[in-house]
Amino acid sequence: MRPKKHYSLQIVLIAFMLFGAFQASAQLIANLEVVPADNPDTGGSAWNKICAGNNGNFNQYFAWAAFDGASNSGNEWILELSDASGDFSNPIELAKETSDAVVKSPGRGFEFSIPTDTRGAGYKLRVRSTDPVASAESTLSYSMYYMDHVSNLTITHDGSTSPQATIISTDPITLSVVNLTDVNTYQYQWYKDLTLLVGETGPTLNVTEGGMYFAQIDYGDCSDNGTTQSNMPDICIGAVGGSTSIDTPSKTALCSSDTEVLTVTTSFGSPDYQWLKDGTEIPGATAATYTVDGSSSSFEGDYQVSVSESGNCPEVSAAITFTNSDNFTVTSVNDANIVLLPGDTETLSVTTNATTPTFQWYRNGSAISGATSINYNATQEGTYYVAVTQPAGSCPNPTTINSDNTEVISPSSFEIIIDYGTSYTVCTDTSASVDVTTINAVLSDGSTIDVTTDVVSSFSYQWQLDGTNVSGSTDTSIYLTDVAENGDYTVDGTLNTFNATSNSLPIQLLTNETLAITSTSTIYCSASDIVTINTSTDLTGESYQWQLDGTSINTTDTALDVTQPGTYRLVIDKNGCDLISNEIAITPLDPELITLDPEGTLVFPEGTTRTVTASGGTAYHWYDINNVELSNTSTVDIDTEGDYILIANIDNCEITKQFSAEYLDTFKVPNVITPNADGYNDQWILPNSYSNKADVSVIIYSENGEEVLNIQDYKNDWPTSASSFPAQNMVFYYVIKNATETLKQGTITVIR
Repeated sequence: MRPKKHYSLQIVLIAFMLFGAFQASAQLIANLEVVPADNPDTGGSAWNKICAGNNGNFNQYFAWAAFDGASNSGNEWILELSDASGDFSNPIELAKETSDAVVKSPGRGFEFSIPTDTRGAGYKLRVRSTDPVASAESTLSYSMYYMDHVSNLTITHDGSTSPQATIISTDPITLSVVNLTDVNTYQYQWYKDLTLLVGETGPTLNVTEGGMYFAQIDYGDCSDNGTTQSNMPDICIGAVGGSTSIDTPSKTALCSSDTEVLTVTTSFGSPDYQWLKDGTEIPGATAATYTVDGSSSSFEGDYQVSVSESGNCPEVSAAITFTNSDNFTVTSVNDANIVLLPGDTETLSVTTNATTPTFQWYRNGSAISGATSINYNATQEGTYYVAVTQPAGSCPNPTTINSDNTEVISPSSFEIIIDYGTSYTVCTDTSASVDVTTINAVLSDGSTIDVTTDVVSSFSYQWQLDGTNVSGSTDTSIYLTDVAENGDYTVDGTLNTFNATSNSLPIQLLTNETLAITSTSTIYCSASDIVTINTSTDLTGESYQWQLDGTSINTTDTALDVTQPGTYRLVIDKNGCDLISNEIAITPLDPELITLDPEGTLVFPEGTTRTVTASGGTAYHWYDINNVELSNTSTVDIDTEGDYILIANIDNCEITKQFSAEYLDTFKVPNVITPNADGYNDQWILPNSYSNKADVSVIIYSENGEEVLNIQDYKNDWPTSASSFPAQNMVFYYVIKNATETLKQGTITVIR
């Protein structure tokens, strides 16, 4: 045992006062402020807004932190971004740094980029340190926009993608941005005659007045950086009426033999004309008159004329609507394809809005004698349609329109197709269903037509397993849940005199049993060690294999003796499917699985007790140097310096750990050094309890709180030169600590 050392009360009081002085200087971060910085890669000035993405996706910015003091070892500096309103409830981390010098550098600082969804004018930055804890928000708010779209917009009023220079409309129109796929993710600025339209921020604009209009994406203060300004159409609204109109035609319902010449009344002296149909310019129709021809197949519609004259806004007439007096509709009521079974009759029918129509049905292009009603009962296959005739009336000639064709099919046979009703994997699923999915009518030439909808409910069904009827299974589906139902499935279908057998589908379900294995240990201690793996499942009569890392190693033993590390499992062949157990990983013994807290040499003041805690084992035994057992739990109390042994078990494996305990030299840290190169007291020499210890940190601060040394495994080599001390009798503060606690702290006076 070392002799106890006594010091005068005076020295103790001085140490206490110095400790108090050190504690008072522990606020090492003060006057913290985050500041925008230059970009050292471009040499530009510090930013006052961020307009990212507008130049080759440029997104590189810098900010630095001004502060007094210094951070502690292990500190992290973190730069964060608020939301667009300046709120830090959910900050976004932009960058991290560990060096005070980098963070404080106005020419470097943090390097960061903004997220690609950043758009707003109220963003703030926040910088914070983790040790000591300190933070500060930027005093200013900043406009920050990531401009992912920076090319010109296109706006049109009719959905076209070609920019429009002039738009003439009798009614208000809606301008829309048409060349963005994600048009609703942006806000916009709309302008009329170069004046901003306040409150118009969407991708569309309702235009009720003429003028020059354009739009651009609203990137706030960065909008002019984005070059997104659209085309600028000259719009004329409400030109209808005025002095321009189409003279009233003699009639607007035309027969195929009719024509009608449209003429214009206008006050313009020397106008240019452009006729329009349904709002679209008619190519070449630029004369003062336009002839509507009833014999044209598409003459129906709304006709207008646009009249323009130099120096005046164009005028567009009101529309004149022309209709076809010969026009009517014929609509088939029945399906386009109908299956006609032997002895059956299928009714064909249409609807029409013709006036006093007559009907004539046709089969394979030939008129059917006597088939002159709106319905026809078909008794043989063929291609059918009906000709509907509207007699002469308002028009001089009758008009005939044919219905769509109906195919009436008499099959020579039927084809039934079955498929798995749900996603099915062989030897994986424990249940499955098989369904009738398609029924085809097979024609005499071997071609098929899908008639599932027409006949699926008319067939009767019988499911079969391996050619044998499954009792009670007569629906369009069969549901299987037991391995006893494994096999090949088909279904027989019957309709009148037709019989059809489907394709065959195999079903191989996995048993829903659970196969579990256990082991006597999961740690393989040594080459002589044996770990046994068992299962509670009876393997009698079963075909099985024990696997190591997926490879079969044993097919005969009901329990497996493991002689090497790896991943083990048991696989049983169940009706051709593999029933696989859980996996057990056997790992080699790793002494590092047993850990001590604290680690390394235990240093404590004489007369006190320290507790050492072990973890990672299943049993523990602690011994002193004389092999006296001190504890058989996970902890031991040490009150005497010396050497100790822990023998820990992990299951059947045994691991030995050794450690030492030393009394702390409490009063051997010098508080004065004289670095005058005389070979005596030139360096600050610490006792062995603190020096040359990889787990002990030595930190020295100047009287201003600046860190001048922070090192582990201190080699008693500070200071390296007397020139480090420009003044007489300089005072420094020191802290000596390990990972969990401070061991010693005080002052050092340097006398020159």
